[in-house]
Amino acid sequence: MESVQAVLIDIDGVLTVSWRPLPGAVEALREVREAGFGVLLVTNTTSRTRASIAGTLAEAGFPVSAGDILTAPAATAAYLAEHCPGARCALLNSGDIAEDLDGVTLVEAGDTGAAPDVVLVGGAGPEFGYAELDRAFGHLQRGARLVAMHRNLYWRTAEGLRLDSGAFLAGLERAARVEAEITGKPSRAFFASALARLGVGAEEAVMVGDDVESDVLAAQRAGVTGVLVRTGKFQPETLRAADGTPDHVIDSFADLPALLRGSAQQ
Repeated sequence: MESVQAVLIDIDGVLTVSWRPLPGAVEALREVREAGFGVLLVTNTTSRTRASIAGTLAEAGFPVSAGDILTAPAATAAYLAEHCPGARCALLNSGDIAEDLDGVTLVEAGDTGAAPDVVLVGGAGPEFGYAELDRAFGHLQRGARLVAMHRNLYWRTAEGLRLDSGAFLAGLERAARVEAEITGKPSRAFFASALARLGVGAEEAVMVGDDVESDVLAAQRAGVTGVLVRTGKFQPETLRAADGTPDHVIDSFADLPALLRGSAQQ
């Protein structure tokens, strides 16, 4: 931690729940920025664009702009441009994220043209009904690639945990006998992209998240120091069953400045 120059921060469950700031989060982020650390918010949120997220956070008092945010959809657009240039993509997602899918050709459900080259899975919601999932299954049977923005099984809202697309993704993979290409967390490419934006090496960054697998352990496998918070989707039993041990566990993001100060003093 002594060499840390930048902080990667998940949003949902770390800074906010249902877009409402968690206690002490606004003040802690201001303190981290004032201490001179680079900051990038890295999120698998697929219901909003970076501009929308930044606007909501700024209204709540967080010192952030759209340029401080890396979303799974934005990372997905870059991935498709590199690995599937010109592909026709059938998007299964809850929310309008077209702005962050710059350069991606999206195919409407009733499109009678050529079959989609890619089934693109975002975040779950009412759009994940039988007809939509069966249509995606049909595309996969006909040879489409399966690209998913994340594998999250659930997320935390003000009303409790809600099922996410990872649960549906597992079914599509098994039924179609394919393996999804993951573009958001926990993919190593996502963390590499975040570090490149900040201009730091893995050993110079920490990742703060509420998902022990996708946020923390995935970051640690990429060489980034992992910090797990006991807010959001955190559950003690999930931590006990995890494939590894976080470098640090703190009660909330409000405790991060003290952790960083302590490391600096050491």
